[in-house]
Amino acid sequence: MKKLVSILFVIMLLLGTASYYFYHAIWAPNIILSSEKADLYIPSNCNFEQLKSTLIKNNFITNKSSFELTSKLMKYDQQKIKPGLYEIKNNWSNRELIQHLRLGKQKPVKLTFNNFRTFEELIGAIASQIESDSSSLHKYLYSSSFLDSLSISKDELMCQFLPNTYEIYWNTSIPTLVKKLLNEKEKFWSKNNRIEKAKQLNLNPTEVCILASIVEKETLVADEKSRVAGVYLNRLERGILLQADPTVVYAVGDFSIRRVLNKHLKFDSPYNTYKYEGLPPGPIYLPDNSTVDAVLNAEDHSFLYFCARPDNSGRHDFAKNLSAHNLNARKYQNWLNNRGIRR
Repeated sequence: MKKLVSILFVIMLLLGTASYYFYHAIWAPNIILSSEKADLYIPSNCNFEQLKSTLIKNNFITNKSSFELTSKLMKYDQQKIKPGLYEIKNNWSNRELIQHLRLGKQKPVKLTFNNFRTFEELIGAIASQIESDSSSLHKYLYSSSFLDSLSISKDELMCQFLPNTYEIYWNTSIPTLVKKLLNEKEKFWSKNNRIEKAKQLNLNPTEVCILASIVEKETLVADEKSRVAGVYLNRLERGILLQADPTVVYAVGDFSIRRVLNKHLKFDSPYNTYKYEGLPPGPIYLPDNSTVDAVLNAEDHSFLYFCARPDNSGRHDFAKNLSAHNLNARKYQNWLNNRGIRR
């Protein structure tokens, strides 16, 4: 009897120990973070071993064995891992972590972009916030099939995207992402009679965007934008060269230029509006939506020229004829000379 009791005691002790171990492995906190929460990135086509390696490398789990055991008990190690960005929380148990990842409860990404000179910069900014890399994004957007689907040229690509903040998932596919961005552009243009206003200016949305990009680089003063836009519209209507300095800077490709010189004006490029009539083939900047609206609501006036004021205010003096403009220009040039600004 004593021997039997001893055996039963040992069995019960082993069962108790095993029960405690299993309970502890499944339910006890195993996600110990340095803060209340952290981001876990799971790339597409990630398998269980790669996920486990990521959790260990980033010190997200304290006990690897308990995570492996719980994964086996929940059969998570045999399932397809759902990719994405996940927010995990401090003191979660293995079960809570696995349940969260299994359900694919992703944390949305706030995709934000604005203030870019070139489309390449825009692509890089977008790619830095999603799973897809810039080369894949570049290949898709510059493909003839995509350009043909929108009936646009490569130069016009940046006009298809509005600077804003968009909520997406980190692993959203490129076609799905681009479709969302294009839909937002369509929504923007469908509001406030924007399409009709563009037609009244004898422009299409892409042309409005190109003109807005020039206006954006000409003035930072919000209440001047519609007046500057009016100047360029007057010149377009009369067939006068736009002669916009920012287009020359863009053509030359040296964005450190503070003073456009005669040598710059001679640079041969379709973006040089001192040499080529009309709008350049594409935008020279990603214009703010408010600047697009400033163009659509341009001032109706008789000004054909404007020149920066010699007071560092960022404002401009406007003129209706060349002689008045030349006076303004000389004042500004003298002001630059006095400050030693030669380039």
